[in-house]
Amino acid sequence: MQVSDQATADSAARELRAFLERRREQIAQRWADAPLFRTVFTVSRDEAVEACKTVVDALADVASTGRLDDIASPGFDPVREQLGRMAASRARSGFSPAQIAEEAAGLRVTAAESLRGELHDLPEDVAHEVPTALTVLMGTLSLVIMETTVIAGEELIARQRQQLLEVATPVISLWEGIVAVPLIGTLDSARSQVVMESLLDAIVEQRAGYAILDITGVPTVDSLVAQHLMKTVAAARLMGAECIVSGIRPAIAQTIVHLGIDLGSVLTRSSLADALAYALTQQGMVVSHAAVKPR
Repeated sequence: MQVSDQATADSAARELRAFLERRREQIAQRWADAPLFRTVFTVSRDEAVEACKTVVDALADVASTGRLDDIASPGFDPVREQLGRMAASRARSGFSPAQIAEEAAGLRVTAAESLRGELHDLPEDVAHEVPTALTVLMGTLSLVIMETTVIAGEELIARQRQQLLEVATPVISLWEGIVAVPLIGTLDSARSQVVMESLLDAIVEQRAGYAILDITGVPTVDSLVAQHLMKTVAAARLMGAECIVSGIRPAIAQTIVHLGIDLGSVLTRSSLADALAYALTQQGMVVSHAAVKPR
């Protein structure tokens, strides 16, 4: 860029900042009625106006640096959390990223309308560059909004995933002092950690002396799954509970043997019922099978 062009761009950025500072109230009042702000700040319109003012202030700060296309500009830092709440709210309402981007682009139209009446007093070259500078700045704001949208979406997915893991690994109280975790589906590292934490919490809360890990619903057992089971068993023992693994089907038993996995130190039973019967017997209860009467 030539020196004269740079000087014009710098002048345009300064004029843009001055415009945003002068028209702060007017722009904020109009933005407060935009869907992007209105759906978040529903307590009062004044709250929405104040939120809009902070965004206008952020834009003015960025304009003062002359780096209108810098998405990482510190000027955006004060409003990133606010923009994230706005974007997340729209996403939860069912709006796609493209629709949110379109709403963000609509903010530029409002600001541009306010700018048109203030260009006649500026030198011709600067008057030509200020609208361009506003377009660049508002485009950067849209990118910041989309960035916060993606981050908010990722955080929501992570929370939902954690919730699903917790729902998929319930700890059931079978009897006084006996808890069980029926495992269904694939057991990976993340889910294994949830299983261990949930089981240990239940052992403490219910003062359980026996914990049953039922893997009837686990389709396959490999060395990684076996390692997770061993760690859970060891952790339960450290908490003072005897851990029983039940539901080992013949195919899984063969797989464990072929892999050379040593589960010799783990107490196992063929079914959840057998594991419960063992735990009850260890507590001094007599467990008998009811006789089936012929029809």
